[in-house]
Parts: sequence; C-alpha cells; structure tokens
Amino acid sequence: MAAVDAEYGRLFLHGNQENIPLKAIILLAYQSFGVVYGDLSTSPLYVYRSTFAGRLRLHESDDEILGILSFIFYTLTIIPLIKYVFIVLNASDNGEGGTFALYSLLCRHGKLSLLSNQQDDDQNLSTYKVVTPKQTQLGLRVMNLFEKHPHLRKGLLIVVLLGTCMVIADGVFTPAISVLSAVTGIKVAAPDLPEGVVTAVSCGILFCLFVLQHFGTRRVAFLFAPIVIAWLICISIIGVYNIVVHNPRGIWSALSPIYMYKFLKITGKDGWVSLGGVVLCITGTEAMFADLGHFNQVSIKIAFTTAVYPALLLGYFGQAAYLSKNRNDVSESFYKSIPTPVFWPVFLIATLAAIVGSQAVISATFSIVKQCVSLYCFPRVKVIHTSREIHGQIYIPEINWILFLLCLAITVGFRDTTTIGNAYGLAVMSVMLVTTCLMALVILLVWGRSIFIALGFLIFFGSIELMYISASIMKVPQGGWVPLVISFVFLIIMYIWNYGTSKKYQYDFENKVAMHTLMNIGQTMGGVRVPGIGLYYTELVTGVPPILAHLFTNLPALHEFLVLVSIKHVPVPYIPLQERYLVGRIGSKDLRLYRCVVRYGYKDIHKDDDGFEDKLIEKLGAFIVAEDDVESETCSSDERDDGMMQASGMYRSSSLVHAVDNELTVKERFGRKKQPLAKSELSCNEPTPQVNGKKRVRFQSPDFKQPDPAILRELELLREHKERGVVYILGHSYVEATNASSILKKFAINVVYTFLRRICRGPSVILHIPQASSIEIGVVYRV
Repeated sequence: MAAVDAEYGRLFLHGNQENIPLKAIILLAYQSFGVVYGDLSTSPLYVYRSTFAGRLRLHESDDEILGILSFIFYTLTIIPLIKYVFIVLNASDNGEGGTFALYSLLCRHGKLSLLSNQQDDDQNLSTYKVVTPKQTQLGLRVMNLFEKHPHLRKGLLIVVLLGTCMVIADGVFTPAISVLSAVTGIKVAAPDLPEGVVTAVSCGILFCLFVLQHFGTRRVAFLFAPIVIAWLICISIIGVYNIVVHNPRGIWSALSPIYMYKFLKITGKDGWVSLGGVVLCITGTEAMFADLGHFNQVSIKIAFTTAVYPALLLGYFGQAAYLSKNRNDVSESFYKSIPTPVFWPVFLIATLAAIVGSQAVISATFSIVKQCVSLYCFPRVKVIHTSREIHGQIYIPEINWILFLLCLAITVGFRDTTTIGNAYGLAVMSVMLVTTCLMALVILLVWGRSIFIALGFLIFFGSIELMYISASIMKVPQGGWVPLVISFVFLIIMYIWNYGTSKKYQYDFENKVAMHTLMNIGQTMGGVRVPGIGLYYTELVTGVPPILAHLFTNLPALHEFLVLVSIKHVPVPYIPLQERYLVGRIGSKDLRLYRCVVRYGYKDIHKDDDGFEDKLIEKLGAFIVAEDDVESETCSSDERDDGMMQASGMYRSSSLVHAVDNELTVKERFGRKKQPLAKSELSCNEPTPQVNGKKRVRFQSPDFKQPDPAILRELELLREHKERGVVYILGHSYVEATNASSILKKFAINVVYTFLRRICRGPSVILHIPQASSIEIGVVYRV
C-alpha cells in the first residue's frame, strides 16, 4: 500500500512493491516524465548535427544515414532498455539508485568503507537490509581481497568519485547544449540572425534558470511532466510524418545490424570518430537509475518502454527519412524537418523541454554533491531545503553558482553545440562505464551470482561503452578536454578531502583518552563541575576524544551533564526518525557523562531544526528512565579499554521511548514545571533472543511501579541544568602533515586540505548551532 511520509515528503512504498495499486504506479510513471526523462527526450535536437559535424559527409548512397540510424537504434536498445531497465534498476539500495547506491550496497556487504566509524548496532536499522546470498568461492575471494588490501578499497573509491565527477560535469554540459540547441532553431526561421543573438538569448535563459534555483521549482514542477509529454508527442508525430512523406519503406532497413558494418567499412576512421556524436542519443539515461528513489522500478520501466523509447525511435527514424531526401540540411535536420505550419509551437515546446531537462540535471547535481558531503567526500557546503512537501528539492548556493559560471563559459566560449557535444559524450559514457564496473561487483558480491555472469555483464556492456569512449577521446582536441579538466579538478578536491578527513579520524581514534585518565587529570588540576549541559561534538563513536582532554587540561571544568554527540552517516539512504538516536552512558552514574550518536543516511536532509536540542535531551531522559530496567548489552572492547561502564552499551532510542509509559512524560519534564513522573516498569519475562551472538531484550509493559528515587533525582537535575543553559562545544582543528611525510602528502594536507577547510562552511553552520551558545576549541592535528 502506498502512503505519503510527512518527514520526507516523498512516496514511500510500504511492504511488497508488487502490491502497489495500478493507479499509484501510473501516477508515478506520469510524474517521472518531468523528472527523469527531460534530458534523454531532448537528445534528437543535436544528435545528427553532432554526428555529421566532422569530416564525415553524406553521399548519394543511403548507407551512411542507415548506418548511423542503425547505431542509434541498437544503442538505445542495448544501453537504456536492456542494461538499465532490465538489469541495473534491480540493484536499488532500499529503493534508491545511482553511483553511491551501488557503493553503499558494496560497503554494507563487505568492509569496503575507508572510514571506520560503523557500529554493530547500525545493522539493526530497518533500512540496513543485507540479504546475504550463498557466496561463490570466487566471490568470497574477491571480497576478502578488497577487505585485506586498503589500496583496492581506495581504488574502488576513486572509481566511484570519478563517476560522481562526471555527473557533475553533466550538470555543466546539459544546460549548455540543451538550451543552445533549442534556441538555435531561431536561425531556421531567421537565417540572417547573427550568431551572437542566439548565444545571448541562450545565456539569458541560463541565467534565469540558475537564479530561480534559490526559490525552488515546487510552484512550477507540476508543468514539467506535461511539457515533456507534449514534446514526446511532437517528435513522434513529426517522425511519422517524415517517414510517410520522405521514405516510408527504405528507412526500416536500418533495423538490420549489417548497416553498422557497412557504415564503418565505407567511412573508416571518420566514421569511427563520428560515433562520438551517436553516443549523445543516450544522454540522460543514467537519470533513470539516479532518480529511482523518487519513484519505483515499475513506474520508470513503464514510462520508458511505453512512451519514451517508442517516441525517440520514431523521432530518429523520421529525421533519417528526411535526411535521405534532404542531405544538405544535416546541420539543422530537426527544425528543418518540422512542417512549416507547426514550426513555432514545436520550437516553443522544444525550448521548454530543454529547460525542464536542464533543471532535472541541476537538481540531480545538488543531490549527488549532498551525498558526497554525507560520505565525507566533499567539503562542507550549505544545503537549503526549498520545499517542505517534496523530498529532494534542495539548493546548494556554492555549487549553483559554480555550475552557472562553468556553463556560461562553455556557452560563450564554444557557441556551437557540435563542440559542446564532443565534450558531453565523453562525460556521459564515463558515468555509464563506472556504473557497469560497480554493477559487475554487485552481481558477484551482493547478488552472489557466478563470476562468469558478472564478467559477461562487464565485458558485453563495457566493450560497447569503451567503443564509444574511444571515439569520444579522438575528439579531445575539439572540446573533449573540458570534461576531463572539470572532472580531474573535482576528483582531486574530493579525494584529498576524504583522505584528510580519514587521517583526522584516525588520529582521534588512535589517541582517544581513557575515562580514568581524564578523571585523574581533573583530580590533579583540581577540576570542578559547572552548571549547565555541555554538548561536545566529536566524530568518534567510542572513547573520549583527545580534544576533550586538551580542554580539560587547560580549563579543568566540566558541565554537570556532558554529552558526547557524534553525527555520523550510515551507508543507507534514509534512517527513520525513531531509529536515529543511540544513547549510552560512559563511566559511573555520578560522572553524568553520556554519549549520543545521531545517525543519518546519505540522502537524509539536515533540516534547520530548532527542536534538535530538546529532542536530544528528551532521548537522554528516556535513557535514564529505562537504563536500570533494561538488561544492558555488552559494550565494545574499545569502551572497556577506556574504563567505561562495561554494561552500559548503546540503546536504540525507539526501544527507550517505548519503554516509558507515555513519551510526553519525558517531554513535559523539560518543557514545563515539575510534574510527577508516570509509573513504568520493564520486564524481560520472555527468553532473551540472540542476534549475531549478542543478547537482545524484548520489552513488555506489565503493572507499573514507582520509579527509583535516584532516577527521579537525575531527571530533576537534568531539567534544572537544561534551564541553566546548554553549551555547544566544537573542535576547531588545524591539520598538518608530520615532518617525516612525503612532499606529496605535505602538499595534499598542508596546502590543498587546509585551503578547503578554510573556504568550506564551518560545522556550526552545517549543524545549525546558535553562535551565542557555542565554544570552539583550537587544536593541531599532526597526521
């Protein structure tokens, strides 16, 4: 049954997706036209022009036209239809798709993540679905190989980042080539119009497009699907018209693959280079997988197979039929093939469809950059949620204006869709090749299929994509160098940021302080406890971070209640609110030192939530109530080594909230004056089950009894100190490479990483911490 989730504002498909009502599937399929297929649908505007823009020329024979059309037909059939619709869409991560979804699947099924902040309790998340198939022997060997060798895991991360960088490059080229191709149609109606006017109009449209990103598209989003559907209808009707009028019989010969061989035999190297234009017919295909989370597999498959795929084929076959009789019109084949009475309506729809396709790619770029930030692969940027109703409607100011400047530079610098297409094709195929490589690993390691199936998938689709990449590489001097430069710059930024963050976390982990050591420092220095609650932010999920010892050594005073707050991201797309918080106690009760781990998925949005402080303290109060009545899990060895309470462990907040008779009981104690706490009791009459060798407790709520006075006293103290004030304590770190480091490492850490940390958003901005209540501690990390 389909139900709308208020938190995410997106359609959640509860239970078995096969039981989704047909009406809901059709509605999702209709909405997917405006979000998923805008870029792919507008490709007929520039494919033939880009293909025949080089030294390739049309001769009296139709073999060149039929050969190119045959390549287009089989490329559309093999890549979007067979590869994505029938195979790749089945590799979703809890309904989410894209490069990071595949990487997330691999990280959950094996220890492939480079950041070691994952906990066993993460596996109990409802979205942490790991269905472990029966692994083949070769599959186990490959998995062990990745787990034992960090260099292989780094290589895998670089492949993922490369695909991500090419997606960002798509966000630069798609608006430029789509809008410029649509506006170029003006010159068909007004041949004497200067080229500069077309460029100026295109730049004006692009400027308006990027300026409007700040306001979001929620008010006009309902128009996206009708515009794309109208465009598909237009190219279908025009395609049928051209086939009937110009070449009703001969054009269908292109269905035979023999014409691809004839084309390459006749044209030779020039024909091979022209394939870099053919690849543009599948631009936007990756969006089917990347935007899977907004819809579902069935709806995207229905939309593509019943509408997009047939419309594109009719459009391409129609243009080829027109060119078979009008060979000199190849530079503007689409607009010149339009019947004169409907030229301006089709031109208007084409321009609107190009804008819709560009908007979808820009939004996808924002989304993937946000995922990179969540997985510590991109500097911190400000993410603004532009809609309370529609999930995924986010705006990142820094990325928006970087995309605009790059897009404007490409439009003004090239002024020609052919040169832009030379660069665009390389970016498109690189993303698809990365998806193919990751998908082969998913088939082997996640699905547990034979290595021959994985290799067959990799060789079959990879060879086709490498063929197109080789053709696109030949166009590097004619503009193909641009995506390489853009991707290389972003790849360096992302990898160095991930490397520096990992080294910083490793330093914290290796130098964490034992609790008894911290207390000994306090006794030696005459440490005192001051009123209030201190929320200390740390990336560590176990142990006491060294910065806290640094603070305590120089300022031997701690708040009466000190909570170590860790914001971490789990390799799942979303985490439900009721499972977001983990709360535990460190050391003895009289220390009043706690740990709270707040978990997010890589697609969760950090909203500006003024209630975060109240919610965190509410969960802390629920933990105090339930702690004595819960059979505690055994804490990790790291916690025991630090002298922490051995039976404290971590409790899922969902269990704690339900452990209290009424959740409002805890809320009221921190939002109102003193009130009696409701009676509650937790019993464990049922046998304790074991999961992964660890005990898990089943809770019941039988007759109530008076809570322990010590619990009431601690809750009362918590309320009083909350009223005294809550202080946020953050580490302001400076990371430097050690003197023994190599020159390359010193440059990466001391120059690039330091520069990125200076220009990126501070943690207080990302975490929405009030400036008046925050304290920053400066410390130098030598890694």
